[in-house]
Amino acid sequence: QVQLVESGGGSVQAGGSLRLSCAIFGVIDGIYCMAWFRKASEKKREAVAMINYMAGSTAYPDSVKGRFIVSQDNDKKTLYLQMNSLKADDTGIYYCAAHKKDGYCRRNDGDYEYWGRGTQVTVSS
Repeated sequence: QVQLVESGGGSVQAGGSLRLSCAIFGVIDGIYCMAWFRKASEKKREAVAMINYMAGSTAYPDSVKGRFIVSQDNDKKTLYLQMNSLKADDTGIYYCAAHKKDGYCRRNDGDYEYWGRGTQVTVSS
């Protein structure tokens, strides 16, 4: 089992920055991909950043590319999401997630087996 615990959410004005953290506990062997998802009100949960857990390669949707950066500690027990130039549209609950399916990092939330409880990010314009 893998347990994920997010922290670092809060309220910020548009144009500001926040850094989210995700502490990773449990049996981390076999994790292939980790991601940050966002659930905004009345929208589907969407992946905003993905990272190949061992190789470190990353991917982002166009909506956050150039503004968000996903990274991990050298010991691979903490995942981060640096969010810059925040917009009101970035408001939502941010979740850390992991999957052990190999091959490629999935974008579909249904492919992720492990989830944190989420942390709220509110961006005011």
